[in-house]
Amino acid sequence: MKLHVRTAIMCAIGVLLAGCVSAPADAGRPAAEGDAPFWQAEFDGPAGTRPSAEDWNTETGNLDEEGWGNNELQYYTDDAANSALDGSGHLVITARRAPEGAELPCYTQDSCPWTSARLTTAGKVSLHHGRVEVRAKLPTGTGLLPAIWLLGDNGAQWPAQGEIDISEVVGDEPRTVHGTAHGPTYYNEKGIGGSTTLPADASLTFHTYAVDKEPERITWSVDGEPYFTLTPDKLPAEHDWVFEQDMHLLLNVAVGGDWPGPPDNTTRFPATMTVDYVRLYGTGRD
Repeated sequence: MKLHVRTAIMCAIGVLLAGCVSAPADAGRPAAEGDAPFWQAEFDGPAGTRPSAEDWNTETGNLDEEGWGNNELQYYTDDAANSALDGSGHLVITARRAPEGAELPCYTQDSCPWTSARLTTAGKVSLHHGRVEVRAKLPTGTGLLPAIWLLGDNGAQWPAQGEIDISEVVGDEPRTVHGTAHGPTYYNEKGIGGSTTLPADASLTFHTYAVDKEPERITWSVDGEPYFTLTPDKLPAEHDWVFEQDMHLLLNVAVGGDWPGPPDNTTRFPATMTVDYVRLYGTGRD
């Protein structure tokens, strides 16, 4: 989801995957039995409250970021209409049609027709080694791209910065979850990852999307069921492994862009990502 083109062909790029397997809907497990998270966001608070600024940044705009590098059609705002607590222990990120008459600068056209939110923990919370778990319901529909992901804190320019996409559900593939890594020589359509199939649309029920980030090993899972593991020997060059660093979390719902394409008349708005919790286990910054 950083500044790069997306592709839907993620089941086999650069490596032969163990297979795209189905994952059951039971709850995911923590990094190790009995471990407690070193940081967590449970999103308790009154309805309409913005997420805590102590832990979360809200990125805004579209035009200055060249459609976020993907020719996206949403304008990210810091309005409660696009990201707020629901009063029932959830964070809700909402993509919706822009208000009538709004002039929201867009990279691909004069004004963005949709608004949404993009939240990050950059400079505030990060994971070094351990597990990140996010329990969420993700919106589905043509032209939507909800994402849960990590970016590196090494100060390098992307893609040398390093990116781990924990979960992406693209467009009109409502049951397919993609997990992908991007680095210096494997990015854009050359990103390396796998996918798994949910028993029903990602928007219908909560699932626990997780990554175990260990020394020289990253494993993606849904509801505690691993579906892809990446190690340095699977890269084009082993020295291009850039993940032994702190990495911060991002949550967003993109609309349109190179991978999902534009929404059509079947896409329902508002489209919501509902996050039950975020938990980090292991070591990192909080």
